[in-house]
Amino acid sequence: MPDTCTSPPSPTPLPERFFQRDARELAVALLGKVIRRRLDGQWLAARIIETEAYLLEERGSHASLGFTQARRALFMPPGTIYMYYARGGDSMNCSAQGEGCGVLLKSGYPVVDAVSPNSSLARMQQLNPQRNGESRKPERLCAGQTLLCRSLDIRVPDWNAQGFNADTLLIEDDGYHPEQVIQAARLGIPSGRDEHLPYRWVDAAYAAHCTRNPLGRSRKPGHDYHLLEHGTALRSAVSGALPCSQA
Repeated sequence: MPDTCTSPPSPTPLPERFFQRDARELAVALLGKVIRRRLDGQWLAARIIETEAYLLEERGSHASLGFTQARRALFMPPGTIYMYYARGGDSMNCSAQGEGCGVLLKSGYPVVDAVSPNSSLARMQQLNPQRNGESRKPERLCAGQTLLCRSLDIRVPDWNAQGFNADTLLIEDDGYHPEQVIQAARLGIPSGRDEHLPYRWVDAAYAAHCTRNPLGRSRKPGHDYHLLEHGTALRSAVSGALPCSQA
């Protein structure tokens, strides 16, 4: 007889070396990876579908304002969690190669699988209901940096300047990789703070479910965004420029 009491498989965290790369390349590499948070014995999970990169030397980054205890995670080894409050909610980042550089986990999409079954999705909906108390639709649960953290119960006091760990909070590769990646300017950067830099990346398959759809009706390809093959996006990310055939 089959064993009906078999425990679900344990997720495997990304190795430390994964994070030891330029923030722009890391932002692309993180697309499609799954962030898992263990809460009361359940693994809550979301696929990362949107990221933004921040470099020490550009004016849109927190680190450009200087070192503080609150921002210390950005100056710690790659893969350190950097948390801060955005519009009253928790926001999650991780440090990259080079002091002061990091990647914002901008939005995600709930994952239901052998590790994180339907009961985990239900728990995420309990953690992040709509303002009227009703359940959010799965596709809107993690559609923004604060919604992502709320759905996974990831909070600034608990996780800032901490490392990922195999027991409670990790990012893993479940074998999925985006076919196409959208590259565009970051969202919410004040005027005069390098708001033009194309350091936002979105998994094209999930564009409708990220913070703001970069493929919206008013958006023009080649002007407001560029659609790249995943490998091309990885290769061109570090330069911050787009390949000539796509520009």
